[in-house]
Parts: sequence; C-alpha cells; structure tokens
Amino acid sequence: MLNQYMEQIETLGLNLFFAAIFFFIGMAINDVLKQGKVPKYGRYVVWGVLFLGCAGFVAKGIIQMTWEGSGIG
Repeated sequence: MLNQYMEQIETLGLNLFFAAIFFFIGMAINDVLKQGKVPKYGRYVVWGVLFLGCAGFVAKGIIQMTWEGSGIG
C-alpha cells in the first residue's frame, strides 16, 4: 500500500520542506531587519518581496496540480 502512494508522500514532504524553508527565511529576515534598525518603508518592501516570492511558489503549485489533474502535464 505504501508503494502506491509513494509519489504523493514525496510531494507532500517536499511541499512541507519548502514551507519550513520559507518560515526560517522569514525568521532570519525579521532578525536582520530588527538588528539593522531598518525604517518601516524598507521593512514593507522586504516583506512584500518575500510575500510575492512565496505567493508565486504557491501559484506554481496550484497551476501544476490543475494541469496534471486535467491531463495537460
């Protein structure tokens, strides 16, 4: 039974790994911003870029799942 779902388990594990990486990157950026005493505008720019990168990754995953589900990919 495990062999049947091995690809799904690998995909889930990879997605959880990427989520953890994004979390740790966010924590590191937060620490650097606090220690560097970055102004509010700079913080908004940094968090905006981080959010857009994360949103792009999520959108890619959704598009990939949709295409694979419909038989395109």
